[in-house]
Amino acid sequence: MNYLITGGTGLIGSKICQKLQAAGHTVIVLSRSRDKVHRRCGLSAVAVTSLDDIGHNEQVDAIINLAGAPIADARWTERRKKVLLDSRMKLTEELVNWVAKRQQRPECLISGSAIGWYGDQGDMALTEQSGFRDEFAHQLCDKWEQAALKAQEFGVRVCLVRTGLVIAPRAGFLQRMLLPFKLGLGGPISDGKQFMSWIHLEDISNLFIFLSKQQELAGVFNGTSPAPVTNAEFSQTLAQNLHRPAFMMVPACVLKLALGEMSELLLGGQRVLPEKARAAGFEFQYTDLKSALGEVLQ
Repeated sequence: MNYLITGGTGLIGSKICQKLQAAGHTVIVLSRSRDKVHRRCGLSAVAVTSLDDIGHNEQVDAIINLAGAPIADARWTERRKKVLLDSRMKLTEELVNWVAKRQQRPECLISGSAIGWYGDQGDMALTEQSGFRDEFAHQLCDKWEQAALKAQEFGVRVCLVRTGLVIAPRAGFLQRMLLPFKLGLGGPISDGKQFMSWIHLEDISNLFIFLSKQQELAGVFNGTSPAPVTNAEFSQTLAQNLHRPAFMMVPACVLKLALGEMSELLLGGQRVLPEKARAAGFEFQYTDLKSALGEVLQ
């Protein structure tokens, strides 16, 4: 198959690129930097800086759309919120317009989203059928999803993957947690009762590829492990893997002062279950947090 990937130099995107190329597929990566594409995705990846670089008769079977500014890299000022929204909406709208103009259209668009769509709903178990709590993370994800769904008007199958917290070696949210935990200064955030719906990098990259190949599947899929844990459980398991204590609680007021509205990402939580992925036959490699952390920390 011939794949077009946006956000291909990111954490999930680069892993998907590597897996697809290893399986013999052709991968086209849309990026501002060709050099970065070849560093992160391999020299055999076809790097393009514009959709216009893809010939009208060049076959593209599937699109994986992961582009978007990192949500937790800066405080959520009004300016930053606009950057987060524009980085997702503009490229997704550009992709759909590009699809509409092609004679030979891709079979599917597998588009990223996040479990922030559900908002903070405490310990309620959330499936793809659940509702949402209206807050900024929901609004951001929902607009992104609605933009991607417009591809359906042109006969393209659309899957939306609401990704959880990705556990990966030397990257992602885990990388930021490691130093204080290694120093024995880690611990739960606030009361630690908020749920963390995690997924291993291997599983989330495999899920995107799985959905691209299953022509009968469409709609929303939760990209999370079947075994979400509380923040306290996560902190304790990480500390055990590092052979360190975990007793330094971070008060909610400190986070609110330091991060402002963005503190919702850490103080709130979602107990998300991948009901549709499991029903479709997707098999998770990592369903136990201890083994998932042990693998990436080796």
